[in-house]
Amino acid sequence: MNVVLSAAYLPNLHYFYYLFNAQSITIEQHENYQKQSYRNRTQLLSANGVLNLSIPIIKNNNALLITNVEICYKENWQKNHWRAIESAYKNSPYFEFFETDLKQFYTRPFQHLFQFNINQLQLILKLLKQPIPLNFTTHYQKQITDAIDLRQIIHPKINFSDDTTACGFLNTPYYQTFEAKFNFTPNLSILDALFNIGLNSHKLLKA
Repeated sequence: MNVVLSAAYLPNLHYFYYLFNAQSITIEQHENYQKQSYRNRTQLLSANGVLNLSIPIIKNNNALLITNVEICYKENWQKNHWRAIESAYKNSPYFEFFETDLKQFYTRPFQHLFQFNINQLQLILKLLKQPIPLNFTTHYQKQITDAIDLRQIIHPKINFSDDTTACGFLNTPYYQTFEAKFNFTPNLSILDALFNIGLNSHKLLKA
């Protein structure tokens, strides 16, 4: 299958299910930025439960092409996000193996959200030893007929269980740091699987 995805911040396992199983991946780079989507937000599992993290952007009243969206640094969100990641996963089995590589995204500035997301995604694929080529759209298509369009499907307001193709894999339990405190929490950021089960993250989702 061929799929079209939007760029996302530390994408969830629903997103990675398609990355690992599609024959071809195309990332949308000609859409307008959408508020309250995964384009600038992610979910981790902390000692207090599910934690939402959002990258602040420079607001614009007009529609803005996703590649032109700039990250806002009025507040030190990088320090706050890394502190949250470290607090949630520092005791996870594989945290120390990937910590240094990932921390670079929270110690130096990136101007544009899209480039931040893509660079981070490429690093995670490298850490998971999955050399998956990423293609990018050459123009915007409202309706896509030659691939599975996931741009609006993988969304915080849409329950992943509605996707009968992927939900079985996403509901498969794996070790989580706070499993003694909470029931298994599915479909978190790829970081949750990466830090808790390492390279087995790929095997978990591979159909």
